[in-house]
Amino acid sequence: MGKAKGKSLCIFSAKGGVGKSTTALNLAGVFCALDKKVLIIDFDTMGGAIATYLNQPFEKTIYNFVDDYANNRYQGIKSYVTKFNDNIDFLAASKDPRQGSKIASNYIEIVLEKAVYEYDVVLVDTNHMLSEFNVTILDKCDSVLLVLSNDLLDLKNMRNVIRIFKDAEKTNYKVLLNGCINPYKRYYSLYDIKSVIKANVDYVVEPSFYLKSMDNYVADGKILTLEKKMSKVYPRVYKAYLTVCNDLMEQEDEK
Repeated sequence: MGKAKGKSLCIFSAKGGVGKSTTALNLAGVFCALDKKVLIIDFDTMGGAIATYLNQPFEKTIYNFVDDYANNRYQGIKSYVTKFNDNIDFLAASKDPRQGSKIASNYIEIVLEKAVYEYDVVLVDTNHMLSEFNVTILDKCDSVLLVLSNDLLDLKNMRNVIRIFKDAEKTNYKVLLNGCINPYKRYYSLYDIKSVIKANVDYVVEPSFYLKSMDNYVADGKILTLEKKMSKVYPRVYKAYLTVCNDLMEQEDEK
């Protein structure tokens, strides 16, 4: 009997620099603690950050996957991923943006389909543009986590994204307010944010989670939620990430 189909979650934002990639990594850490097999796919074809954040050398990328698949050389997704630890692998973005530009959106479903039958959870990171490529990703993933900061431009852009989702009758999304990306930006209350984006805020990562030493973690290739003291020092933040993970695993596949 084959492995059960896993879940796919796209972490998306309406503005760059709101902590989307680090959110994906922190979720991967929690899933790892839950003993789930996780694949992080970096679908930012122009400048992916996942491999850099994990500080891991890698040989194969999404471009190699697509190129081999198109030329009948594909031998399984495990041939293209890089191991981070016993539970977490990642599929790196193209090393050269010129390669990334050659990846057609019709390969997105192929990559995801191969991944969900090898892993319990597939976390998809991408850039913040509402391009045809990204719209396809949003459509093909089981769920979408919209990452938002307390910033006026971000709120405006997120309101537009949510409006598009509602017009398309897309309901498989939730919103995470990442208050720690810039703890000094506390311009709007939670009530105001909900009013502006015209949607609920399902999860909150508190400003207290801001770390001045974040660059050191990146340089060392560490995932914060894998640190032993994380759940004790930041219990409410850890619980927020844990709730996201549990919600994804418990949801019914609507596709």
